Amino acid sequence: MSAAEKIVVVGAGAFGTALAAVIALEGRFSVTLVGRDPALMSDLREDRVHDAALPGVPLPDSLEFSAEPDAIEDASIVLFAMPSQAHADAGKHYGPYLGKDAVVVTCAKGIDRASGRLLTEVLESELPNHPVTVLSGPGFAADIARGLPTAMSIAAEDYALAERLALALSSRTFRLYAATDRIGVQLGGALKNVLAIACGIVEGAGLGDSARAALISRGLAEMSRLVTAMGGKADTVRGLSGLGDLVLTGTSHQSRNLRFGIALGKGEPAITAGGPLVEGAFAAPVAARLGQTFSVELPVTDAVAAIIDGRLDIRTATEQLMTRPITTE
Repeated sequence: MSAAEKIVVVGAGAFGTALAAVIALEGRFSVTLVGRDPALMSDLREDRVHDAALPGVPLPDSLEFSAEPDAIEDASIVLFAMPSQAHADAGKHYGPYLGKDAVVVTCAKGIDRASGRLLTEVLESELPNHPVTVLSGPGFAADIARGLPTAMSIAAEDYALAERLALALSSRTFRLYAATDRIGVQLGGALKNVLAIACGIVEGAGLGDSARAALISRGLAEMSRLVTAMGGKADTVRGLSGLGDLVLTGTSHQSRNLRFGIALGKGEPAITAGGPLVEGAFAAPVAARLGQTFSVELPVTDAVAAIIDGRLDIRTATEQLMTRPITTE
């Protein structure tokens, strides 16, 4: 990419704003953050701070803002940073404005609830003439925006494209590793949210750190089973988008998924509607259905889905997990 080329981030939430800020701060490309709320985008342009999403974090002077979909027309890379369940609608809305050679990067960590499809599949059906890639891994928006060291994965079917994107989007504080396993990277990002809820339940219910460690390790095992059954690589699960992201999300109280699980574990209300986005609450039942479809046992995921739905209490779930048949590791 040359300095004349443009990168657009679509989605003005915390993560989208953080990505736009860290890329713009490097100063190598023109960067625009696109959102659907004209008033918000005007405020961001004027104030250079997103108080609702990233309070106290100044946004670079070079970062541009727009509420117009045609702002993406001349972009060579377009990052879709809206929530996972909004991807299909976003593809329809912004697709007509994409340049013919634009590369699309999904940055959400979830599975489409309506269809059970991965987000790359959702976008490919809406944007059949554009390569769709995926960015995922252990990175909180606030850390990225503040310039704290962060490493994530970016996967494309073509390794040369993944490498090109990694070079274009990386900076002195934001490092991307190129990969080709889009399935593994996406499932790692989606399932770690479910497992982070489980870690929160363990913490909220006072089940101890040993239980959390067992949960993380056995959760990775079931994540690996589903990844390989769906055509991904087991090694991906042991990388940034699997183990790395689960360690972060399953242990840090910055994680909305962990906090949601803690509330469940304490028996407190843990409502997603109208509150902070909890991707794992959407992903749990979808992942459980994928396990059934591909004949893969996902005991932790199944338990989380049942607890969220009110079909299972935490004590019974713990007993069921601890009394499963003894097997080899």
